[in-house]
Amino acid sequence: MKQAIAYIRVSTEKQVHEGASLEAQKNSIEQWCKANRYELTDIYIDAGISGKNMKTRQGLLKALATLKRGMVLVSYSLSRLARSTKDALVIGELVAKKQADMVSLTEQIDTTTAAGKMMFQMMAVLAEFERNLVAERTANALQHKKRTGQKYTNKTPYGFEAIEGRLVEVKQEAAVVAEIQASRASGATLQAIANDLNGRGVPTKTGKQWQPATIHLLLKRSRLVAAN
Repeated sequence: MKQAIAYIRVSTEKQVHEGASLEAQKNSIEQWCKANRYELTDIYIDAGISGKNMKTRQGLLKALATLKRGMVLVSYSLSRLARSTKDALVIGELVAKKQADMVSLTEQIDTTTAAGKMMFQMMAVLAEFERNLVAERTANALQHKKRTGQKYTNKTPYGFEAIEGRLVEVKQEAAVVAEIQASRASGATLQAIANDLNGRGVPTKTGKQWQPATIHLLLKRSRLVAAN
């Protein structure tokens, strides 16, 4: 007979006895196992614990550790299993690595079936799409700040100082930037430019030694500003 383990959770003490209580979740899972001919071998519980952090949920960690190839992890809903789609997908990947499956009764997700696997994969695609949209909006916002001379990083870039949220050019540093650009254009290596600045005692923004990587980033930022 196929084997299943259950994971049930409530986030507050009040929910222990009301709504989708521990007992209600347990009963629903037991009915599913009986209807689908699964032996329910273990029930893991996190009572009165938020789903925000996986590492603090000992019941979930034990369930994932117990799960073996061919077994099924059954939960009442994805919200009981994880607080976000991202976390649910992380758990799904852990389950898949064990060559096991997962079932969520409320959403009717069952990765033991082709349709269930497709639905879970669609969730992964949608989650990735959402992350890409956030990254795109962030990039656009940064470009707008660069174009309008606003501070766009927690660290004030070399050649500027931040005054009331706006970047104002520092003439002495700007002259160094122009010198670096000219040296690079004439064929000097990044290491040679760094050595020259360090040898002359020209400080970086943080007072540290110039490094080739520092020169590279400064030149890259300068090109982006010029392009805008």
